[in-house]
Amino acid sequence: SLALQRLGELELTGTSLQHVPHVRTFAPRDLGTLAATVLPDLARRIEVDVRSRRLPRLVRDVAPRMVLDLTHAGEALSVLPTLVYGTPPFARVDEGRLVLVQPGGPVPVRDTAAERNLVLKLREDLDLLPGRRTSFGGMDAPRFAEKLRRWRGGLTGDAASVVGETKRLKPRLQLATTPAADGGPPHVMFDLRFEVEGARGESGDAPASVDAEAVVRAWREGLGLVPLLGGGWAALPQAWLAKHGERVADLLAARDGAGRLATHALRDLGPLCDDLDEPRPAGLERLEPLFASFERLPEPTLPADLTATLRPYQARGVAWLTFLRDARLGGILADDMGLGKTLQALCVVGPGTLVVCPTSVLHNWAAEARRFRPGLRVSVYHGPGRALDESADLTITSYALLRLDATRLAARPWHAVFLDEAQAIKNPESQVARAAFGLTAELRVAMSGTPVENRLDELWSLMRFVNPGLLGGRSDFEARTARAVAAGDKGAAERLRTRIRPFVLRRLKREVAPELPPRTEAVLHVALDERERAVYDAVRAASRADVVALMESGGGVMKALEALLRLRQAASHAALVPGQSAPSSSKIEVLLNALETAAADGHKALVFSQWTSFLDLVEPHLRQAGVAFSRLDGSTRDRGAVTDVFQADDGPPVLLVSLKAGGSGLNLTAADHVFLCDLWWNPAVEDQAADRAHRIGQERPVTIYRLVTVDTVEEKILALQAQKRGLVDAALGDAALAAALTRDDLLALLA
Repeated sequence: SLALQRLGELELTGTSLQHVPHVRTFAPRDLGTLAATVLPDLARRIEVDVRSRRLPRLVRDVAPRMVLDLTHAGEALSVLPTLVYGTPPFARVDEGRLVLVQPGGPVPVRDTAAERNLVLKLREDLDLLPGRRTSFGGMDAPRFAEKLRRWRGGLTGDAASVVGETKRLKPRLQLATTPAADGGPPHVMFDLRFEVEGARGESGDAPASVDAEAVVRAWREGLGLVPLLGGGWAALPQAWLAKHGERVADLLAARDGAGRLATHALRDLGPLCDDLDEPRPAGLERLEPLFASFERLPEPTLPADLTATLRPYQARGVAWLTFLRDARLGGILADDMGLGKTLQALCVVGPGTLVVCPTSVLHNWAAEARRFRPGLRVSVYHGPGRALDESADLTITSYALLRLDATRLAARPWHAVFLDEAQAIKNPESQVARAAFGLTAELRVAMSGTPVENRLDELWSLMRFVNPGLLGGRSDFEARTARAVAAGDKGAAERLRTRIRPFVLRRLKREVAPELPPRTEAVLHVALDERERAVYDAVRAASRADVVALMESGGGVMKALEALLRLRQAASHAALVPGQSAPSSSKIEVLLNALETAAADGHKALVFSQWTSFLDLVEPHLRQAGVAFSRLDGSTRDRGAVTDVFQADDGPPVLLVSLKAGGSGLNLTAADHVFLCDLWWNPAVEDQAADRAHRIGQERPVTIYRLVTVDTVEEKILALQAQKRGLVDAALGDAALAAALTRDDLLALLA
């Protein structure tokens, strides 16, 4: 047998022999590399005879370590990590090369495995690289400082002020109060700073301090430190912030550019003054009736020219609006549809009042003003030759013109601004919402029976108009309130209700108008025939594919819901589907039978559809059956004439109405039957339509019929509607919390 055994290494073979003898020269700065790396490596391979006395002394068993050098540049923090050997360091590693800190000093034998572990830990813990200086500014600085407090490595420079014993902060409140000339709540200039205990500012004549915004921002981000203006760090007063932090954040958000607090924020100021042993500004007690209970509001003085007799709940609404006006506050009048929001608003209208409403109800507002307040000078700001009448008591315009003439309308300071159907500004990014935010008025009122339709940031937008700053910034509200409520956090919902309660007045018909006849809701089930079912199933398969693709590509929920349009139309009439035709549909047959029966029994009916094309399909069937009807949609020129004819005793028994044109601003109490022909996932619009008939003035029981096609998306929409109703209750009432609309909800509609 043959055995092979390694006896040694010989690398000087082959082409390498051509370069023998080989000479390599090391500069003085490289002696550390020669002594610590090159010679030990050679010694492991061949015998090395060192005869020079100029080589540094070799030190073994010294472990490498990572040192951070920190410096301050104002509020910024600069850090340079360095891999070193020795304490204090006598060598460092620069880009893999060993460098002696002092020429002629000792040289460590490098532990490359330990060096790699230190570099890896530096990257994992602090996201840094050795030899590379990194600066942290803004809120990144205290976040990095928090990481340093957990860092287990060497620190030099200003590190002791970051991870060692830090300075402490004490809140210091400064107020400047000016009494209001009109006898209302005082004007308060609010300034809160946090002084550093035992430290003086750069000038030396005042304590060092840090701005309250920086303290609150650091606290909300879960940090324990805040950078000081002159350098260094201070520990947050965590216990004090846990008690007052949110209140301080609200007060800071409610300041205008000059530092003056909005009136709605004054209730948060009292407890803060008490805690800091500061006297409360005189005049705050005048707001107590609003924050304590609506029942304690003083009785208002009604206009001398008022021609209406107010119901008790309407009188309370006028008292609330009057109090808001006198206190320079704003509010959301969210009474149920049909309870007389217009009348309540007209009771507080004075010279210089602006009303913004949908174009469809411009002249209705003017007529109501002349009817209930004949002493008012009314001007309708509308049409191509429009001009502002400076002498008008009440100016009425549309949302379209608010957007187009935003600069002109914002240039004038108004006494009061009322937004009717204020859900028009539910998107705070829209041009019309921004135009509304730019209006100047002592009293701002948003009127809407549906202040929340889809998402809670719609409520934020309305409150941004009436009381800027009450709910903080939009992103903060979304992160800390809206998401928590949608996730089912009962505490978050209660905190929201408590905060907005003084500024939202919402009464339901069943609570304040028990004399109204009962309202009954019923479902008329519709079964598709074989041909309709085939069309529906084909559309369902295509719609599901489209929605899934849209959601996977990052499309929003609302856009995905819009993609369900074809499927909803297929559930109503095959002829609404592109490329399909049909003389009739099962839904129209059920509707026609119900309308013929209602007309024969002496009832009048409203027929609502979101699609005018569906109403087009209904018309010939009504003519063929001999049922008289009128129609109101976006193309109707004289809405008043159409409604007057229908309201007359000898008027037609059926009124076809497009949901967009007739879902608000109409009084159609002649009808006691309402047919909703097509469903949508949000029930608020349907409720508005139904309340065209079920409102003050109705003397007969009202029945609301929803036509629902069996085994289609419409049945699933009914269940989804129940979830969306909870959103309003979560914000404004005490019912179950809202459920978030998720991707799974959308796919369930197509199952």
